[in-house]
Amino acid sequence: MTKTVVVLPTYNEKENLPLMLEALFALKIDNLNILVVDDNSPDGTGKIADDFAARYPNVSVLHRQEKNGLGQAYIAGFKQALKMDADYIIQMDCDFSHQPKYIPELLKAIESNDLVLGSRFAKGGSVDENWSVYRKLLTWFANRVYTPTILGIPVRDATGGYRIWRRNTLIGLDLNRIRSSGYVFQVEMAYVTCRLGFRVAEIPIYFPDRELGESKMDIRIQIEAAMRVWQVRQRHRNLTPQMRETQLPSETSA
Repeated sequence: MTKTVVVLPTYNEKENLPLMLEALFALKIDNLNILVVDDNSPDGTGKIADDFAARYPNVSVLHRQEKNGLGQAYIAGFKQALKMDADYIIQMDCDFSHQPKYIPELLKAIESNDLVLGSRFAKGGSVDENWSVYRKLLTWFANRVYTPTILGIPVRDATGGYRIWRRNTLIGLDLNRIRSSGYVFQVEMAYVTCRLGFRVAEIPIYFPDRELGESKMDIRIQIEAAMRVWQVRQRHRNLTPQMRETQLPSETSA
């Protein structure tokens, strides 16, 4: 039976985590496993995750000792999911901006692709109607103009973090190649995937703002991510499909 692992990074998500886990359970998808990657949340999110793991065999927890970037949390989660023999790996936020209802569509689409993105900018996708005009324009420009122009990739939502991966795609990327720790991590993963010749598709999603807890995104982080797109291009522009990895990443490299 196909095994799917949802990698769910958390930092101070004590309000959202129980609700998210219950929403994932409610999907009633066969062999759906949830890996909570907690960055030593001071609000007790890790303890909540442990309590769920003690009650439900399909929930596990990876505790990290420090908060050193979303990218590194995902890399740790991806490596753990691969060790768990996952066939498909879903990455999503815990704040319900990535709505669990799209998971069946993602699972269907990954059957004929190597990476599928839940896209705000694919035809039919949208963002929260309460976003300011400035925020909408900035996000649209980053994804539809700035990033594709610099990197030359056919991806409409390269900064989006709602994705499903095939096992062999994550292995092929060689996760030790990925250096980004902030929000440009999503761009770097998409760029390397395209450079290595994997099949990428997007399905439209609606992206609402979180209702509980506090956002970790601010304008400084957005600007820094935009500048780092050039570093991503410089680092990986010479990759070719012949450079895909075939074995699990080692634990000795960062």
